[in-house]
Amino acid sequence: MTADLRYPIGKFDPPSNITPSDIDGYINRIKNTPEKLKKAIEGLTEEQLNTPYRPEGWTARQVIHHIADSHMNAYIRFHWALTEDSPRIKAYDEKAWAELPYQNQVPLEVSLNLLTNLHERWVHLLKNMSEEDSNRKYIHPEGDKVYVLRTVAAMYAWHGDHHTAHITSLIERMGWK
Repeated sequence: MTADLRYPIGKFDPPSNITPSDIDGYINRIKNTPEKLKKAIEGLTEEQLNTPYRPEGWTARQVIHHIADSHMNAYIRFHWALTEDSPRIKAYDEKAWAELPYQNQVPLEVSLNLLTNLHERWVHLLKNMSEEDSNRKYIHPEGDKVYVLRTVAAMYAWHGDHHTAHITSLIERMGWK
């Protein structure tokens, strides 16, 4: 069992040198995230979906809705960076979003379908980016951190794997499948 349930695949470690081949790998991981999530939750009961992946953590249900929220924001950030010169993006409170009461009413299929369609568009965007495009940047208001799109692609490939692992490691620990 992983010592830190928050990071079942480890924390994101930004690569220092990202090649076009690396970007292709990130694109494939982003492309496959919705299907991996669907397979991960296949056959789970409502009670299991409402189980936190760690003490004081989100439920499997909240994790899936969070990925949809997060990846929508990331997709929009790509658009900003591609159409503006180093824009300052809008941050959001992911914890507050995940805890909005309506989230428990939304069927998971809605977020999974959203992710499937969003990721299809995102993959088209990523595949059509030039080398120059992949070096475009945006500024996050928390600490004025500068993000380069090629690194953001790596981060969101990791993000999908990270949260999928939250669900699969919960299933494994609980012996559900």
